[in-house]
Amino acid sequence: MANIRDIARMTGYSVSTVSRVINNNPYVSEQKRREILAAMQAVNYIPNHTARVLSVGKTKNIGVILPFVNHPYFDALLSGITTAAFSRGYKVTLLPTNYDPQAEEAYLKEFAAKSFDAMIITSRANPIEVLLPYLAYGRIIFCEKIAAVPDGCTYIDREGSIREVFTFFQAQGITSIGVTLGRSRKLSSNSKITVRLAKEYFPAFSEDLIFWDSLTEEDGKEAAVFFADKGVEAIFTNGDRVAAGIHLAKPDEWLVIGRDHLFISDVLQLSTIDYHLQDCGEMAVQLAVNEKSGSFKIPYTLVQRPMAKK
Repeated sequence: MANIRDIARMTGYSVSTVSRVINNNPYVSEQKRREILAAMQAVNYIPNHTARVLSVGKTKNIGVILPFVNHPYFDALLSGITTAAFSRGYKVTLLPTNYDPQAEEAYLKEFAAKSFDAMIITSRANPIEVLLPYLAYGRIIFCEKIAAVPDGCTYIDREGSIREVFTFFQAQGITSIGVTLGRSRKLSSNSKITVRLAKEYFPAFSEDLIFWDSLTEEDGKEAAVFFADKGVEAIFTNGDRVAAGIHLAKPDEWLVIGRDHLFISDVLQLSTIDYHLQDCGEMAVQLAVNEKSGSFKIPYTLVQRPMAKK
């Protein structure tokens, strides 16, 4: 198998000149570039990726930490991330954690070892204090608002959207609500916002009115059974698939609002929140490659549909 020195001998040019051609350095004449590329093609030479990284100092690879990939929220974020990254010539490596703190930190150690040019953390398993020291190794972007990170956050306006939903509930005369959440009885930072605001807007709300581990339509059907004897008048879900399951199990039993703005919410005419997650993912890439700096809040849209009213 040919190496860079073989190419240099074949063409009569120096190893450094061949290296500049491999790394697309502009300071090489077109004649030299053509001859070197022709020699590489003739012997089917494939540049060593590790050597190129050491030479150029960049992997053109963005690591994306996420809990799992089979969820509409993260699917939408990834759509924005991959579209923006690919258009800029970057690869994307998915790093699923299943919310395992040790798995997450192992990925961060890979980042510290320069396996990635930048890291995007869509949802974290560790306290922020564990992650902050890794900022010393390069660009880490958080898909949430973090006070200690003034440069490198893009996030949805979760609190604003929930306040608007709960205000809408109150306008309908609702006094008792149920809530569905994920992450087996663990209050993530995002879940804490939902619970805090539920207690603020509805004094009768308690954590006994939370149905946990909700991701799919089947979970929604189980949630419908759970809430059947709880005396709630409305249910705020953590996703359109869950909202759809509740609606299909007990149509028109409650005022149900979802999140994610999936096609199924349109079909069933369920109200939902569109967080414009693709925009959030694209902004994360712009921050990761230093096209932008700062902290950016992505606006949401509350999509109200006729079936939202009983």
